[in-house]
Amino acid sequence: MSKRGIARGGKAVYGAPLGVLMLEARFPRIFGDMGNAATWPFPVLYRVVSGASPEKVVLKGAAGLLPDFVVAAQELVRLGAEAITTNCGFLSLFQQELAAAVGVPVATSSLMQVPWVQATLPPGKRVGLVTVSAATLTPEHLTAVGVPAETPVTGTENGREFFRVLIKAEKEEMDIDLAEQDVVEAALRLVAAHPEVGAIVLECTNMPPYTAAVQVATGLPVYDIYSMITWFHAGLRPRDFR
Repeated sequence: MSKRGIARGGKAVYGAPLGVLMLEARFPRIFGDMGNAATWPFPVLYRVVSGASPEKVVLKGAAGLLPDFVVAAQELVRLGAEAITTNCGFLSLFQQELAAAVGVPVATSSLMQVPWVQATLPPGKRVGLVTVSAATLTPEHLTAVGVPAETPVTGTENGREFFRVLIKAEKEEMDIDLAEQDVVEAALRLVAAHPEVGAIVLECTNMPPYTAAVQVATGLPVYDIYSMITWFHAGLRPRDFR
């Protein structure tokens, strides 16, 4: 009989090294949305931050919410999370504070991919952003995670469905086709206004269900929270080729 070794304890939950801080919302989280656990090819730990509505975080700068996010992140680490992420790109504002508070790797926002993607582009091309709310995505949100403040941005706030359901919470159902159209049209406006855009990063963590449609419509590489978090997780559990 082969020896199986020593099992080590110290955590409450095992097999899910990534913790996700969630906003408190009631809209449908379809397959591909970060808040749908079936989206991920690996287990994750979720923690909803009470009172952190999308409207407060996206439209009001998450004012006063940092202590709540710190407590929630620390609880995820106590449960067993070895790294922390969030389900709103606007939480880039809390990147440094959360990383300092929890002592594990933290990736607050899909926006963190912008410098990586920029490095892949040829001279004369740059990254453009599609966000849920261009009007409230400030230079502070960008510079907090190393994104140039002059990066081209378009938003979905004038669309027919996506912003109304996710941010304004006008209803608890969503027309998926209209939501996709809002995101795709924002991307098309971005590349029409900025022909130098050579790749797109989607800020909003609810946009991955529409990433493929954006790529087809624009013909450009498109990155989202799914691309970033699968990379992030790969460092926590590298593939063993032995």
